[in-house]
Amino acid sequence: MSSHETAGRPDALLDVRDLRVSFPGKGWRTPDTDVLKGVGLTIRPGETLGLVGESGSGKSTIGRAVLGLAPVRSGSVTFDGERIERAGARRRRALSRDLQVIFQDPYTSLNPARTIGDTLAEPLIGQGAGTREARTRIGDLLDRVHLPSDAAGRLPREFSGGQRQRVAIARALALRPRLVICDEPVSALDLTTQRTVLDLLLEIQQETGIAYLFVSHDLSVVRFMSHRVAVIHRGEIVETGDAAKITSEPDHPYTRTLLLASPVADVAEQRRRREASEQAGTVGRA
Repeated sequence: MSSHETAGRPDALLDVRDLRVSFPGKGWRTPDTDVLKGVGLTIRPGETLGLVGESGSGKSTIGRAVLGLAPVRSGSVTFDGERIERAGARRRRALSRDLQVIFQDPYTSLNPARTIGDTLAEPLIGQGAGTREARTRIGDLLDRVHLPSDAAGRLPREFSGGQRQRVAIARALALRPRLVICDEPVSALDLTTQRTVLDLLLEIQQETGIAYLFVSHDLSVVRFMSHRVAVIHRGEIVETGDAAKITSEPDHPYTRTLLLASPVADVAEQRRRREASEQAGTVGRA
């Protein structure tokens, strides 16, 4: 089947099936490392799927494979009915209208030498927008993410981490995508700023009907953001279901260990969770 043939569930915006990704070993005799081992997930239009797992579980690799940034060994990635796992550079540029990403670190995801206006104009001009159209759209984007209009002429160093992440969100929204991959978008921010950014993402979803693949190691953040949750462990999806169920009464032992490891404000409850987690074994050995 070619990259332009259709496949997947008809109601799914994104349909990933039996996805396998391997990275070559460091030495010529070193075998490849299997990072994803037959992963499957779906996202419907307007839905947020939370993808949760510990560091090294393969969760970010799924997002990178969807974006064409990780080599797919086998399996399929279908977006809006089209197979895209082997799409070429030209097709990827066209897909960027509908498929965007917000990276983890707001300090490194923005070019420090370019103004915010130049950063936001780049995807617009790349898709053929004129200067006047781009300027109008940039003003709309800054307003959408609650930044002042004069932000366009300023450099990233003049903004806080939370404000920079708002700029990154504006850049992702510039082309009015249908799906945004949020790769740990708040993990580098303090708790107060995290809530502000999460509220902004929810507000944008309610206004536009955008869908998110929300990648995180934090079950509490995933619970707040997601309609459904998929839990990944050592390159395999071990549990998928309704967010409220998965993040409060999970079935899989690994998910229960993740839940026990999640921080809570109550000191006594945190102590109880820590003791239960130690009895169950560390997350890495779960």
